[in-house]
Amino acid sequence: MDVRGWVLDAEHAWDAARRRRRSKQPPRSFRIESYGGHGSAAGVVVRGRVLDNPPPTDAVEGEGVGAAVRRTLALFVTDELPGVPLRVTVGDASAEVTTDEEGYFRVVLRPTRPVGPWQEGVVELAGEYRGLTDLHPTTFTVLVPGPEARFGVISDVDDTIIETGVQRVGLMLRQTFTGSALTRTPFPGAAELYRDLEAGANPFFYVSSSPWNLHAFLLAFLRHRAFPVGPLLLRDLLGTREGRARKHERIEEVLELHPTLSFVLIGDSGEKDPQIYADIVRAHPGRVLAVYIREVRLDPGDGRVEAVSDSWEHDVPFVLAADTDAVRRHATGLGLL
Repeated sequence: MDVRGWVLDAEHAWDAARRRRRSKQPPRSFRIESYGGHGSAAGVVVRGRVLDNPPPTDAVEGEGVGAAVRRTLALFVTDELPGVPLRVTVGDASAEVTTDEEGYFRVVLRPTRPVGPWQEGVVELAGEYRGLTDLHPTTFTVLVPGPEARFGVISDVDDTIIETGVQRVGLMLRQTFTGSALTRTPFPGAAELYRDLEAGANPFFYVSSSPWNLHAFLLAFLRHRAFPVGPLLLRDLLGTREGRARKHERIEEVLELHPTLSFVLIGDSGEKDPQIYADIVRAHPGRVLAVYIREVRLDPGDGRVEAVSDSWEHDVPFVLAADTDAVRRHATGLGLL
């Protein structure tokens, strides 16, 4: 058995023992955490998780490193609730779903009346759960792009808009646990570029390998740094199939639920974005307008990106950009700005 499988089995055993001890007691801090949704006339997908944890605290200007570390640790020390019956409603569509063993839920709805561009929905208990009878309604928003949208943007997060240092594990862990939404640093000019690409109508989708535990932090970062707000599609680093869906699958979902839109793909050279985006371009001819890859490699001569670009056989521009200004210049010439 690989290490990941061993850790996952150990986590499941610990969770099962804890749940047996508490199965007859009402949850102390029952909370439905919604990750929002997105969609079109083709359907609307809504995600979230149900936890027995207090809501995360907000970052405060001038707080110390200790406060930031405690907040981040609290995001990862979760008491997830499986088997919770939920009802999700968007517009005139409603569906029931049950949380999986890691507390996640995902539902696809098909409203018959138009919704958007930001449609409010609600998720609530659909039945009794461990003595809870209150519905615990939780509101969320669903992004449904309007007809004025010229294209959509699918962007990575770590080392694409926010300096993370994924290739340096120590640096990545230090920044993740000691920083906050107020202190983490975006790449220069990235927020301005994204707002210009949005142009008040073009939707943004953030697809990342970051864990769902960081959803609240990343959403607060986007808002604090004035990036266009859009669905954050993340993953569970261990957990269940739904939680662990790969970045490639998340992008496929966006393309499927927004069939009338073309897309700009933005990522970085640190991990697998060039190859993932190449696969998307190949699988969806005519759907991608441009691919932009921010150069962040520790060794730019390692040849990994060049292996993709040198074999590029598509009409879609593939741009390895040294900085945000290089992306802006090319996007302007292409008529995206």
